[in-house]
Amino acid sequence: MNEHIERLLERAEQLMARIESVLPQPMQAPDWSASVAWRYRKRSSGHGSLEPVRQVGPMRLADLQEIDGQKAKIQRNTLQFVNGRPANNVLLTGARGTGKSSLIRACLNEYASRGLRLIEVDKADLVDLPDIVDVVVGRPERFIVFCDDLSFEDGEPGYKALKSILDGSVSAASPNVLIYATSNRRHLLPEYMKENLSYTHTADGEVHPGEVVEEKISLSERFGLWVSFYPFSQDEYLTIVAQWLSSFGVSPEDIAAAKPQALVWALERGSRSGRVAYQFARDYAGTHACGT
Repeated sequence: MNEHIERLLERAEQLMARIESVLPQPMQAPDWSASVAWRYRKRSSGHGSLEPVRQVGPMRLADLQEIDGQKAKIQRNTLQFVNGRPANNVLLTGARGTGKSSLIRACLNEYASRGLRLIEVDKADLVDLPDIVDVVVGRPERFIVFCDDLSFEDGEPGYKALKSILDGSVSAASPNVLIYATSNRRHLLPEYMKENLSYTHTADGEVHPGEVVEEKISLSERFGLWVSFYPFSQDEYLTIVAQWLSSFGVSPEDIAAAKPQALVWALERGSRSGRVAYQFARDYAGTHACGT
């Protein structure tokens, strides 16, 4: 009889262990000395963790050309944050490949020695933002939670979680955390022509946005700092090309000779962006070094 009970207890303990293994677990703090940048990863089991980025890109603020106004705003806000002064959550919007994400990574490299850290979170995992904040609250470092290429479709769950963090709710607020997000869409949610029907007009001609439209723009308005990026002109594009070629050790004579090829490269890709300039410079510097 006792042997039978012992077997039942053993099986019960095994069953409880299996159940516990699939239940959501509190997120564990990582080894903060392993890196200055982290990625939040969620496993199929539902458990999330912060994984260190072993190789942080070497991007520097000086590497980014033709966005001096945007750079000054982001650098000033980030420096305020690093120094423990009030600073804003930031939304960087505009043309693709113009340096939005690179600028954030360059700020990390600039201020990592002063305690700045970065946690990259995919849009789909924004529902776990409160858990991430709980892990870093009270730490001496300053954390930028970075979400790249942010936009939402109607009804996506991450929308409300992000909105709560930006509002500084009691459960989410932490003075050592800011949200930096990039997007090609300033209002972050899709807007449709039919939503204009919710506008109302008064007798004196005043227009009042309807509730649907108000909700669509409300998330963007919760970012304290908006920084806009614009497509580069031809001269600006060539300046960026020259800067990258120089960084790869290409001679001034070859840089001047490479201009027509750089313009063709941009034409073929339909974009004069910083990303396209960097890609051309890598290709040109590589083939030039090989003598082909």
